[in-house]
Amino acid sequence: MVINKIWQPISIIFILSLVIGCKGKDTSNILIENPWGRPSPKVASAGAFYMAIKNTGSQDDALISASSPSCAVMELHESYDKGNGVMGMREVDGGVINIPAKSQVELKMGGLHIMCIGMLDEFSEGSILSATLEFQLSGSKTIDIEIRNP
Repeated sequence: MVINKIWQPISIIFILSLVIGCKGKDTSNILIENPWGRPSPKVASAGAFYMAIKNTGSQDDALISASSPSCAVMELHESYDKGNGVMGMREVDGGVINIPAKSQVELKMGGLHIMCIGMLDEFSEGSILSATLEFQLSGSKTIDIEIRNP
């Protein structure tokens, strides 16, 4: 009985120290750099977001989805040449953007990007929008996206 009274507080302190020690640490190998989007009025109904996604880990990862309170729907897109000097946009093959280990993938104008379909806010220059990116291995990452001119 005396041993229980001693070990119970010690075990609670040990468990709490483990929880507190893990809380807030980002164990993801994914780094998001320079997320931004172009200014556009709400009537435009769609916009695109760009950024660099770095995978510092030793395993391949993949961006599998994105969401934002500023967008009705977000899709992972790529620009492509339709021929005759005309460019088009489409959802990426398989709906994911692969992020190989120890590498960086650029989401940029004329290439890969995240499409905001059904803009719920005006993308005015200087504003900051929130978005959550979902990765296959690294889980969710919430980022701030700066609206600015390129």
